[in-house]
Amino acid sequence: IANRGEIACRVIKTCKKMGIQTVAVHSDVDSSAVHVKMADEAVCVGPAPTSKSYLNMDAIMDAIRVTGAQAHFNSSAPLAISAAVEVIAAVNKRHVLTVMDPYIHMCICPFTPRLCQTAEEAVKIAQQIGYPVMIKASAGGGGKGMRIAWNDEETREGFRFSSQEAASSFGDDRLLIEKYIDNPRHIEIQVLADKHGNALWLNERECSIQRRNQKVVEEAPSTFLDPVTRRAMGEQAVQLARAVQYSSAGTVEFLVDSKKNFYFLEMNTRLQVEHPITECITGLDLVEQMIRVAKGYQLQHTQEDIPINGWAIECRVYAEDPYKSFGLPSIGRLSQYQEPLNLDKSAGYSGIQEGSDISIYYDPMISKVGDVLDTKCNHSAPKFICIRSLKEVGASQMTVDKMAVANARYILGQISKSPLSVTCLSRDAAGVIVLQYLGTLFKVRVLSKLAAELNSYMPEKVSEDTSSILRSPMPGTVVAVSVKPGDTVAEGQEICVIEAMKMQNSLTAVKQAKVKSVHCKPGETNHRFMVEWEIKAATTWTIP
Repeated sequence: IANRGEIACRVIKTCKKMGIQTVAVHSDVDSSAVHVKMADEAVCVGPAPTSKSYLNMDAIMDAIRVTGAQAHFNSSAPLAISAAVEVIAAVNKRHVLTVMDPYIHMCICPFTPRLCQTAEEAVKIAQQIGYPVMIKASAGGGGKGMRIAWNDEETREGFRFSSQEAASSFGDDRLLIEKYIDNPRHIEIQVLADKHGNALWLNERECSIQRRNQKVVEEAPSTFLDPVTRRAMGEQAVQLARAVQYSSAGTVEFLVDSKKNFYFLEMNTRLQVEHPITECITGLDLVEQMIRVAKGYQLQHTQEDIPINGWAIECRVYAEDPYKSFGLPSIGRLSQYQEPLNLDKSAGYSGIQEGSDISIYYDPMISKVGDVLDTKCNHSAPKFICIRSLKEVGASQMTVDKMAVANARYILGQISKSPLSVTCLSRDAAGVIVLQYLGTLFKVRVLSKLAAELNSYMPEKVSEDTSSILRSPMPGTVVAVSVKPGDTVAEGQEICVIEAMKMQNSLTAVKQAKVKSVHCKPGETNHRFMVEWEIKAATTWTIP
């Protein structure tokens, strides 16, 4: 099993149920991880960076040979328990599907079949399609290597960040550009196909609640789709799977507008993070089905056998701080963790435990919680929020999930991929909360009655003077430094780029200034949670 974290643990559980022994691979920093402890054997395949361990195919193949493994599972790589290599190469890269479209009859949103090689080529393509556009990794997924651009300058910047993130996450920096649809819904169809020409669609998942183009809350089925639209989307998904002779579990993703027009987005040739909610409403074990298909067995079910039993929801838990730009990475040791094992029909899925170290090297999603009900309308009942039973220290993303699922718009199904209109930007121990609503900042202070009474006795804390320094708000690796001592920088000019948990973030100057000194360089890993520059203000200022 060449995955890590909760997905590796998920696969191991099904293998144990089927009587199959497992081998876990791990990096040197994951030697004590939960998936390593659960497996029958474990092999270290390299240092912490994914490119040198989990994505190092030579090391993975060596582990297979050394252990004598008879099969290989990777939720996102073209090896044994998945579709054939040439099939994955086709459906993972949508520019290939453009050639096949006349034969598949997929509804496709306007995009370029040509891969972008340079930033200027990306600008030219974006102008031809018309703004706004989405720049995205050809081999990507999970929000990595993805940017929205509204003009030429944002296209150039998005091309640079997307190509770097794509290379870091997938080992492939090629990009494509498509038309960006305002207020869309992200709805995906789960497909399952065997090597004998049989293919099924296992209903849909609503994945529209996202941040930074990455899913945070998913549900199945979608309350937006009617049976006619559901069947039309399912039949197109199965048509695509059969056309490319796909054999395994896979996901065909669509964007759906307010009039229920749907457009093919991409096909993910892997087991999706959100697959458990499909298992909840259909009763199928998708990992077991993948293993059976890989062995050569025919599917055991027909389309008429696939039910929709109830309504399921899943919330992802990220090691992020929602009060820092709506979710910047948060690393460290997990001091408290408790899954909702005491609630009926609720479940937790994770690859962590109390004492686990959350690293800067891997995806920030550390676990997920789910619940199954008869209908979505019951979701507002107090019994629903199994999320409340998930206790974690250092993983505050649950705050965002609670806000989302308790929102009246969500309960009524009035959702889209568009960002939440109210964003909590920061919160401190003194109770000061900064909210942003439609671009306007609001600073409020919320205290308990006791804290308000005792507040008058508290000495006033003198804030640190940060006017002459620039700090990184998160730990990470310095990817690029754009200035040197003596340079004069303008307000908003990029100073450096920090990569943390596979995402790149640009740090910019907050004012016109002259750089006095730089205390970091590309390639350095910032373990001190802070990168600092001293910026000497320029003697002359331009005041609008």
